[in-house]
Amino acid sequence: MKNVTHSFVFLAHWPFAGSFGLNTDILATNLINLTVVVGVLIFFGKGQDNLLSLKDLLDNRKQRILSTIRNSEELRRGTFEQLEKARLRLQKVELEADEYRMNGYSEIEREKENLINATSISLEQLEKSKNETLYFEKQRAMNQVRQRVFQQAVQGALGTLNSCLNTELHFRTIRANIGILGAIEWKR
Repeated sequence: MKNVTHSFVFLAHWPFAGSFGLNTDILATNLINLTVVVGVLIFFGKGQDNLLSLKDLLDNRKQRILSTIRNSEELRRGTFEQLEKARLRLQKVELEADEYRMNGYSEIEREKENLINATSISLEQLEKSKNETLYFEKQRAMNQVRQRVFQQAVQGALGTLNSCLNTELHFRTIRANIGILGAIEWKR
């Protein structure tokens, strides 16, 4: 009895950590609990029956702990299998995403090339159309200039002829032209 009292006196000398709380460290708590249970059973039990029941209790506790460990191991394996399946699915999805991304980039490149080609063709057609329009406008302007030059030349020639010609010269020119036409008729 003196040893038990001595232990409580020894506990009284422990320094306090500031407040009373729960110990959440499972291994330390289980060790303390088992020590207290074994101490109480030995102190109050002092008999073979109590030791057998203690042994039975410890065996039951051991079996529960082992079954809990087995269950935990099975759950861990199942979790690792699910994790591996999830990783495989993730890799597959990443590959598909990369494939879609690459297809999208190549589709964008194709569309860009098509747009550039279509724009180039349109520019060539516009350039050709512009050149044709310029050519026709140039021809039209040249024809207008020719017509005006011709009209001015004809008006100038008529003015010169009208001022220079008199009736006798006029008749002589007509007879010469008729003679030329008659000579051409005979040759045929």
